[in-house]
Amino acid sequence: MSRVVLSVDGLRVEVDEGATVAAAIAQVRSSFRRSPGGEPRAPLCGMGLCFECRVRIDAIEQLRACMVVARPGMRVETQR
Repeated sequence: MSRVVLSVDGLRVEVDEGATVAAAIAQVRSSFRRSPGGEPRAPLCGMGLCFECRVRIDAIEQLRACMVVARPGMRVETQR
């Protein structure tokens, strides 16, 4: 299986072709964003219903990382 290289918060991440952005982020971060109350948030449902995995991908805000397949060169930013 081939591998895909992308950037997560400036870090180089490599995942199997067909993996989601959520899988790539999970390699370098335990949480993806913070709730309005400051609690760490990460994917809950894994199928796009909960919106807990929202990130910025290639300057597009509020994308659900669990629903986006990783592509070579993609720039992903979590809310750190």
